[in-house]
Amino acid sequence: MNPSPRKPRTGRERLIAAGKWIARRRRTALAHLLRGACYGAGTGAVGLIFMWMERQL
Repeated sequence: MNPSPRKPRTGRERLIAAGKWIARRRRTALAHLLRGACYGAGTGAVGLIFMWMERQL
């Protein structure tokens, strides 16, 4: 057991800690957002191509 538990954070300390947590994970979040946008654009493009092909046939 830890003999000296950490004190609860105050409101300002919580905001600072949350800001640091977000800053550490910003790159990962942006990479996931970009990946999702690429998947969505690709899926949409393939769907439009198939719709165009169906109308042409």
